[in-house]
Amino acid sequence: MRSVDEQLARALAAAVRPAPVRVAISEAQGLLCAEEVVAERALPGFDQAAVDGYAVRSVDTQAAGEEPVLLPVVGEIASGSRQPRRLQPGQAVRIATGAPLPTLADAVLPTGYTDGHHARVTVHQPVPSAAFVRRTGEDVQTGDVAVRRGSVIGSAQVGLLAAVGRSKVLVYPRPRVSIISLGDELVDIDRTPGQGQVYDVNSYALAAAARDAGAEVNRVGIVPSEVKRLREVVESRLLLSEIVVIAGGVGGELADEVRSAIADLGDVDMTRVAMHPGSVQGFGRLGADAVPTFLLPGNPMSALVVFEVMVRPLIRAAQGKRNPHRRVVTARLLSPVTSTKDRRGFLRGQLLRDEANGEYLVQPLGLSGSHLLSSLAEANCLLLIGEETTEVPVGEEVQVSFLAQRG
Repeated sequence: MRSVDEQLARALAAAVRPAPVRVAISEAQGLLCAEEVVAERALPGFDQAAVDGYAVRSVDTQAAGEEPVLLPVVGEIASGSRQPRRLQPGQAVRIATGAPLPTLADAVLPTGYTDGHHARVTVHQPVPSAAFVRRTGEDVQTGDVAVRRGSVIGSAQVGLLAAVGRSKVLVYPRPRVSIISLGDELVDIDRTPGQGQVYDVNSYALAAAARDAGAEVNRVGIVPSEVKRLREVVESRLLLSEIVVIAGGVGGELADEVRSAIADLGDVDMTRVAMHPGSVQGFGRLGADAVPTFLLPGNPMSALVVFEVMVRPLIRAAQGKRNPHRRVVTARLLSPVTSTKDRRGFLRGQLLRDEANGEYLVQPLGLSGSHLLSSLAEANCLLLIGEETTEVPVGEEVQVSFLAQRG
């Protein structure tokens, strides 16, 4: 039986980052930047007012600390104005936030420092040079790196790209993941199951898990187990995917049909991994491009756990994430747990935080059966129980891996 760490290492060794593509910045959110974005212009591009008020020479306001100073208001500059203005000594110009400063002005006098008059303004408080002014290049200088290669592009990065005039950016695209579901007992959710039939849960649940991991997903859905048809589908998806996931077909006669269908596409190692649930699984690299291909259990609960442990880290690694793994913390058990000897347990649980001392607490969920999908829907973490541990009493500490957070 292969260890979890060894199986995971095999999967991660197959991670291939898709070639960079240039996309509109509105489509870049969540992706990794694939270039050093160098600013071709300063930000701000000109000296501008930081507040509504009056553009002035600071020296003309200094006496206002002792007695009011009167300055004639000789005009107004609106935001977006392209009309050049020149300020003469002893004058003021009304100015809006973001508007360009007139020549000779070195400060902005906020309206609150004055009586607010339009023709002649009374200054009650002086301002120093550069007060309430956004200087040219204060944020970004020409030639500065605005967004670095390898940075995750979030809302702030999109805003900065727009601010330096970039409409497109080179990014590493999301890895394409194809999800195939096998099983003669399966029907799609828009049909009524007959005797002995069940809904196809896996293709929907695994597609959602892949999207959550950051992949671009193609949910192929149910594929007949007939060898020729299955081979055609798998071969076609290998041409359009960085990762292929096949749920079902890891045991019994169906497993033999799967092996026959993909035998000449590459090697898939069907093995037992020292984990529970989901010990029976397969992994290999198929097609001319050696596409990482996973065979997962047909049981939806087991399939989701194997996906979380094996497939999700590969998707994250293919995106170039420095750490493809979930956050792990130590938590104290609120109920006892049991686990299978010689297998690493991945048990679902609900992680809580003790507000009094900040300690993590964890309540195990649905420990009586690996088929209990409802308990995973309630879970926000997985308890990680070591291979040599069969029982953990109440109050003991265990390692806990975060799942997607709610709220």
